[in-house]
Amino acid sequence: MSEFKYKSSQLHIEGVAISTISKSIPTPFYVYSATMIENNFLSLQSRLSDLNHLICFAVKANSNQAVLRTLAALGSGADVVSLGELKRALHAGVPPHKVVFSGVGKKAHEIEYALEQGILQFNVESVAELHNINKVAIKCNKSANIAIRINPDVAVDTHAKITTGTAENKFGIGYEQALDTFVLADNLPAITVQGIHVHIGSQITDVTPFKAAFKRVADLYKQLNALGIDIKVLDLGGGLGICYDPENDSLPDMAEYRQIIEDELSEFNCQYIVEPGRSLTADTGCLVSEVIYDKLGTDRNFLIVDAAMNDFARPSLYDAYHRISPVLESTKPNKKYDIVGPVCESGDTFAVARELPELESGDLVVIQDCGAYGAVMSGTYNTRPLIAEVMVKNDAFAVIRKRQNLDDLINLDQIPNWLAS
Repeated sequence: MSEFKYKSSQLHIEGVAISTISKSIPTPFYVYSATMIENNFLSLQSRLSDLNHLICFAVKANSNQAVLRTLAALGSGADVVSLGELKRALHAGVPPHKVVFSGVGKKAHEIEYALEQGILQFNVESVAELHNINKVAIKCNKSANIAIRINPDVAVDTHAKITTGTAENKFGIGYEQALDTFVLADNLPAITVQGIHVHIGSQITDVTPFKAAFKRVADLYKQLNALGIDIKVLDLGGGLGICYDPENDSLPDMAEYRQIIEDELSEFNCQYIVEPGRSLTADTGCLVSEVIYDKLGTDRNFLIVDAAMNDFARPSLYDAYHRISPVLESTKPNKKYDIVGPVCESGDTFAVARELPELESGDLVVIQDCGAYGAVMSGTYNTRPLIAEVMVKNDAFAVIRKRQNLDDLINLDQIPNWLAS
């Protein structure tokens, strides 16, 4: 259930009016509902309650430590793809034995740190990486628990840039090479083979492709079992989507997803790992922005807001649709706007020909469903500081990442001696 509701004509998140937050925190800023994060996690947990499972939140979706700690308190693990994400997760209270380390480019120092912490497993993406993990583990006098990520060559109906399970993608080991890779891994001295990993993409709303992917996992499990390779963990990845556009999107059928797991994999006595990101946090956050100008163009109206593509990249990067709403309910007539930011790129556009009540300078709007792949993908293009993040719980709110100081941003640059005056 959404915690974004109009009360007395003001848009609230839980018990706090967004306009109240804006009085003490300059726009633009992100704001998240702690209650929605908790409810999304508990809903997924209940769907899987009688399965031997571990939910490992995909930290790449939202790496703020307040978000991670909210989830860790409920029992969540973490799926990380860098040393930075690993340190964030551990600092937020995720136990190392609930951490899986994914990603195609793990470096030796990252592997060594993860081994020293005692993480649950590495999700191995290539033979070269497998040898490197073995080498580092020997150096550390440790054994590395691994799952091998297979690329099942399964297409999904999602954006090409977030499809990860087809043959042309960089992720995982081709299904035809998977058996030989497992045999190789099983014979390496510092490697403990414990799992099969698969992840086919992101923002998946039709769960049917999971059936084909999990069938391949089952077939491989049987082949490995026949060779005496004991698989204890089936890491099913993430990828479940949300409804960004109510007119064109639908939510994934969670009952069907659960049934696919049972139909294809329940005969094996394994622990299941799932790695949701977007489905746990996307709908829990929004980006609050202030209107700078209403600009009349030659044949269209531009609503120029103070958020930009550097703050929120998804519309520019993926042509992603996000609902946009005024913070104050209005009886003014609707007007079609191209909603754009101040960055000097034509791609700095959040919506085209979007109908909203007439707005003017100083009005607030929210870009919805920004709780995943929002702040984590932001940058400082045009020397725009990273913006604040805020969390709301009931009738209280707190800054969970302060706005970057412009002087601090500029002072990150170093002037070489030969340019010093």
